[in-house]
Amino acid sequence: MKVQKRLAAIATVAVVLAAPALALTIAPPAQAANSLTMLGADVSSLQRSLDLGVKYYNASGAQANPLDTLKTAGMNYARLRVWNNPASGYNNQAKLLTDAKTVKGKGLKLMVDLHYSDTWADPGKQYKPAAWASHTITQLQTDVYNFTYDTCTKLKAQGTTPDSVQIGNEINVGMLWNEGKVLNNDFTNVSLLLKQGYNAVKACSSSTQVIIHTADADSVGNLQWFYDGIKAKGVSWDITGLSYYCMWHGDLNQLYSAVTTAKSRYGKPVAIVETAYPFTTANADSEANSTNGTCNGFDASWVSQATMFQYVQNTVRNAGGIGVFWWEPTWTAVKGNGWDPANINGTGNQWDNMAVFDWNGKFNTGISWKP
Repeated sequence: MKVQKRLAAIATVAVVLAAPALALTIAPPAQAANSLTMLGADVSSLQRSLDLGVKYYNASGAQANPLDTLKTAGMNYARLRVWNNPASGYNNQAKLLTDAKTVKGKGLKLMVDLHYSDTWADPGKQYKPAAWASHTITQLQTDVYNFTYDTCTKLKAQGTTPDSVQIGNEINVGMLWNEGKVLNNDFTNVSLLLKQGYNAVKACSSSTQVIIHTADADSVGNLQWFYDGIKAKGVSWDITGLSYYCMWHGDLNQLYSAVTTAKSRYGKPVAIVETAYPFTTANADSEANSTNGTCNGFDASWVSQATMFQYVQNTVRNAGGIGVFWWEPTWTAVKGNGWDPANINGTGNQWDNMAVFDWNGKFNTGISWKP
């Protein structure tokens, strides 16, 4: 499988691709290169797969815990999502507490991703938990504070204090719709909710970093609109979190611009808390893949997957960012670990072509995280 020799021109970065092998050389910039300190992955679906008996294999082909394999590849940080009361019984607070012990026991740092929903929250949907469905914006502020504080303090009590917490997931136009949705450029309500989330985290653990996460790496204009809007309302945060998938968000120039803009405009570290790339366009189950799209100059293969991940890391590093997280590298296709928490046994996996383990549990040995 062959990857076309292509890399978007990134400021101060010279790229040389040796032929015929795919070798990437980055010329050093004028000043010392920035280092990535948050080298992570979202492994929220992993425990369900393990419970179902899925076997994973390391770079040597031996059966191994995938967290060990990913750590050997350079990962130092795990991200775990939290839903309030999902029908599946996975990714709820109780499961988080157990999974956090596993993550910390492996010597990894922990990022907690609070969706404030019973199911997926993303730019196109921010459903309130059923228990909060009829609540006013005043009540929702209390809900956010209490749920955030309760989750964090339970983690702290068992010795797994989170290193960072996301207060919302991909909240491009707000959260807890419709009360917390940004309408007519009015950021009042979403800012009230974010302030409660921030205050709750800091009341639990002053050293835990608060992340506000959007999927706005595709548009500097949208990024500025949102973060300018909450900043003007007095919202505080510690890390700006962005999602970047080249097939949806544009080329590496776009990523570079998003990171540099966010860093300089808000004076806060920037991390790509979600990225991934397909190793195939084939489908392992009855559920259509989230995307079969590839990016200019890349095919869908093990080599392209690993190369794109290095290019994303290089771009973020040279843009002054601090971290890159692969989204769901262990979510291989297995019956019973479907995408829908309300029908986990009856739905398939939309991400089976974007994991870094194939359908037989074999690891893509080209994948690595580099400071």
